[in-house]
Amino acid sequence: MANTKSAEKRIKQADKRRERNRYHRSRMRTAVKRLRTLIAEGDAQGARETLTGTLGLIDATAQKGVIHRNAAARTKSRLTVAVSKLA
Repeated sequence: MANTKSAEKRIKQADKRRERNRYHRSRMRTAVKRLRTLIAEGDAQGARETLTGTLGLIDATAQKGVIHRNAAARTKSRLTVAVSKLA
């Protein structure tokens, strides 16, 4: 339990940040999962259409500091390679 006003404020701020980060991370993971499903099904057209939105979402998540920029680059690279292999 917080003993000071500043500690209480810090707890509130941390909770807000945690929720915001969870929202963005969850959104990104869902988009990546959707794209990987399309890749697994062999739907080249659908995967190509979904790829742009997914890459944008990954970039936005990294820009907000929810995931590391190198992790974002690695994920984007692997997804792009997987989609290009379908064609």
